[in-house]
Amino acid sequence: MPNCLLPVVLGVTLAVGAVSSAYGDDYTAYSNTAESITGNIAMDDFSLVFQNGEELIFDQLIADHFVVDGERVPASVFSVQNPSDPELENGNQLCGMGDVTYIANWAAGEGLSAVAVFTGKAPPTSSDEMCASYIYQD
Repeated sequence: MPNCLLPVVLGVTLAVGAVSSAYGDDYTAYSNTAESITGNIAMDDFSLVFQNGEELIFDQLIADHFVVDGERVPASVFSVQNPSDPELENGNQLCGMGDVTYIANWAAGEGLSAVAVFTGKAPPTSSDEMCASYIYQD
């Protein structure tokens, strides 16, 4: 009988694993701002999900490079489908200065990723235009 249960246990284990990654890649809050405002996140090419379950859905990828501190780096810049400034951890908002219209993501060092948020109508071209940024462990 135990040999008959093995396929069932493996099937359940695989199903649970598929559910846990349903929201894309998981990132652990690393910077103080990420720890206190967003908590851990999950992100893929379609959305950004915060620790409290709030979500920003992306409309489209608008750029694959971005200027950070004067240097052009590989990045993903997404427009947000329904701009908002969600309330996150401890009653904090993602930006606090208006609805988030764009999200940029790039490597912030070995094993680290940066996520920056923007409120402007025009697509951002550099980190100088952000209203907030957060650092996560990959």
